[in-house]
Amino acid sequence: RGAMFVLVGSLATADLLAGLGLILNFVFQYVIRSETVSLLTVGFLVASFAASVSSLLAITVDRYLSLYNALTYYSERTVLCIHTMLAGAWGVSLCLGLLPVLGWNCLHDRTACSVVRPLTKSNVTLLSASFFLIFLIMLHLYIEICKIVCRHAHQIALQQHFLTASHYVATKKGVSTLAIILGTFGASWLPFAIYCVVGDPNYPSVYTYATLLPATYNSMINPIIYAYRNQEIQRSMWVLFCGCFQAKVSFRSRSPSDV
Repeated sequence: RGAMFVLVGSLATADLLAGLGLILNFVFQYVIRSETVSLLTVGFLVASFAASVSSLLAITVDRYLSLYNALTYYSERTVLCIHTMLAGAWGVSLCLGLLPVLGWNCLHDRTACSVVRPLTKSNVTLLSASFFLIFLIMLHLYIEICKIVCRHAHQIALQQHFLTASHYVATKKGVSTLAIILGTFGASWLPFAIYCVVGDPNYPSVYTYATLLPATYNSMINPIIYAYRNQEIQRSMWVLFCGCFQAKVSFRSRSPSDV
């Protein structure tokens, strides 16, 4: 019920829907051909991937707030802020997914098609621009998080007159984790976002799938990055799947916003 776990749940839901959307889109484009249903599945895909990226942004904002406002982070106001942020993210994602269904498509004008049929060039440009904006915001927030972490380590060093090896390792691990998170996100989505802008709709569709494939890998990696490392989730998984959780197994309580 914690604020951060709500965000992890939102990310998991979005990635699950994106995987389902990919299967449906493939079926109705290459197995059971139907332009109308294909349009619906594309809209479903856009909404799911947009919700996934928005959830990643929300997690980044939450990580920043948990460090910047550490004293007031666990208040009811934070929970309300998280729910509001998620409602806005899913609302915007749903609107983006409905755009092609409501008529912003190229079914009746093939010259307006983008590399992602039946989305128009202007629609794909909007989606790519939104991604680049989100990526820049995440980059800025993670840089600020690194500054806060390093500042905290420096303050500890001043209080103890030196920086212990454990503090140095924790700081280095935190910064490297942030680099892995942002690097994985950028490497997964940047090829597809760039191709959507510079690609020609006459190129073979295999190019589109080749650049979209890393984005699907991002959805596969997200559970490892954002969930598996968390001790509380590990304990819940033991109880859920094994049914053999023993009290003697030690788990350190830890917030998912830990870096």
